[in-house]
Amino acid sequence: MTHPIRFSLNGEPLSAECRADMTVLEWLRDEALLRGTKEGCAEGDCGACTILLKRHDEEKYGPVNSCILLMGQVEGAQLTTVEGLAASGPDGHEVQRRMAENGSSQCGFCTPGIVSSLAGLLEINGDPTESDIHDALAGNLCRCTGYRPIVEAAFEAAKANIGGLPTGGGGEANTEVGIVESTCHAPTDLSELVSLKGQFPDATLLAGGTDLSLPVAHARERWSHTILTRNVSELRKINQNSEQLEVGGAVTWQELLPYLHQHWPSFATMVRRFGSTQIRTMGTIAGNLANASPIGDGAPALLALGASLTLAGTGGERDLPLDEFFIDYRKSALATGEVIKSIIIPMPKEHEQFRVYKISKRYDQDISTVCGAFNLTIAGDIVTDARIAYGGMAATPMRSKDAEAALVGKSINDETIASAKLAVRSTFKPMDDMRSSAQYRSTVAANLVDRVALDIAGETVEVMAL
Repeated sequence: MTHPIRFSLNGEPLSAECRADMTVLEWLRDEALLRGTKEGCAEGDCGACTILLKRHDEEKYGPVNSCILLMGQVEGAQLTTVEGLAASGPDGHEVQRRMAENGSSQCGFCTPGIVSSLAGLLEINGDPTESDIHDALAGNLCRCTGYRPIVEAAFEAAKANIGGLPTGGGGEANTEVGIVESTCHAPTDLSELVSLKGQFPDATLLAGGTDLSLPVAHARERWSHTILTRNVSELRKINQNSEQLEVGGAVTWQELLPYLHQHWPSFATMVRRFGSTQIRTMGTIAGNLANASPIGDGAPALLALGASLTLAGTGGERDLPLDEFFIDYRKSALATGEVIKSIIIPMPKEHEQFRVYKISKRYDQDISTVCGAFNLTIAGDIVTDARIAYGGMAATPMRSKDAEAALVGKSINDETIASAKLAVRSTFKPMDDMRSSAQYRSTVAANLVDRVALDIAGETVEVMAL
């Protein structure tokens, strides 16, 4: 049975009868014949495919990568493309007009995505700083013009006090859409989600799709059944008290970012680097953990913070320390039919110092060569507790308990640091790959112990990329 996908496009309500696993970019270009939105990398890195999305339960639009966004995910949503922005005024959207005036575009291939990203920024922040603009553009590559005139155009557009983006259409999301060959299920509560997983054991469980959708974008892999976590009420909550922060499994990194800024600013800085605004708008914390990648940047930070998980399945719920979640390369402790209901992060305690460092070839939106996270409790000049975790150094994200033991009970001095560095080297036996040699990884991971000591002592040096 066909269940049309209902959404609005540039302010006009639409109903599309198509595969739920078709990418939005494919639909826009081939079905809607709106070809201003481009395909560049087909993996959410270059930003040429950027459009604006406002889901049925959101007040503001956010930029997303349409190349890895699936049609089933836009049920009940509102979409705005560069064509919709162009129709917003006699000379187009204010960002478009300003970019045209000051020569912010040369070949023009990247321009529609850049316009969409900046329009999304100005929708939520009418007075952006230069840092805000650069953050908004971090997921958009431009190889011709350079970013200076683009940034200047963004400032000029902000001064113009532009109006809002198109509205209309969308509405409440149906719980099943698509066609017989490809159906998307969108449960609204946890029991329904667990039931659907039992009913369709081979279905793809999809959160944001910033990783899982890549085979669809690249190789046109097809899914007969997809189960979304986005609308499950229990997975969309953030609860905070004096003891802990509980983050629902379908909460996005963008939604979590204000809490990270407040309590763990180093974590927030890293999150802005490992995911562009487009990725953070869709990607979830649970999704980052569930794929059990050894280079998932959320895991080392959460391991160092002592996070735990609440897992839910047909047998009920169980709590599991994150230390016990990663079993082997791309393997986790999730049982068949289980999902990550929430991530529990202990709130910072007195004298705790938390730092996380991402080492990569490119500063923004790059896969880590090494990611190191340090959570040290220092009373006076003595380290009374330590949790140290790394990504990119083994088949799973993992702690260096020997390095922790080398620090606890001691003051941070040259001898202590040397002992901890030696422990890091002995804990991990990294591999050679296209991003670096094993020797480089081992050296960098050990040297991060020096860096955290300098950082805590107030001798911070900003490292752009290594």
